[in-house]
Amino acid sequence: MKAKNFIAVAFFGFIIISCNVIDDLLTFSIDNQTTVTIPSGFPVNTSLELVTPDVPSNSSTAFENNNTNAELVKDVKLKEMKLTVTNPANKSFSFLKSIHIYISTNDSDEIELAFLDDINATSNTLNLTCTTAKLDKYVKASSFKLRTKAITKEAIPQDISIKADMKFQVTADPF
Repeated sequence: MKAKNFIAVAFFGFIIISCNVIDDLLTFSIDNQTTVTIPSGFPVNTSLELVTPDVPSNSSTAFENNNTNAELVKDVKLKEMKLTVTNPANKSFSFLKSIHIYISTNDSDEIELAFLDDINATSNTLNLTCTTAKLDKYVKASSFKLRTKAITKEAIPQDISIKADMKFQVTADPF
């Protein structure tokens, strides 16, 4: 009887491990990038909202390069969102109090993508906290829009350009 129980536990353990290994083999990343400009003269402690132009998702090429297609994609999540001040070159994120970034498409409602509150940064890069939102329909689309809601804590004497680097983790079904 003990042998049957051991065999059953070993069999189910093997199945669970096999499924995780298959998911790892069918998981890849899609990188996207866009730039947003915070205009000078914006009042301190006021909410600023900026919308990016359409961001090409690059998904169809990434799916093809990973031997899959949009119909087989079962899970897309944002794994990393990094912001970098690109202009002026010596500017840090010390001017920023909080930032929330939302994603939408023409066919899908807007949802929160990433955020960071109580920012106390002295560098020109920020790693935002990614939400756990399921992003399949946004990344499968040919393009998406990002809306940024930021609150500043100091005056902005000149425009500030910020590059947003996004890394999406994609998992596809084998068939």
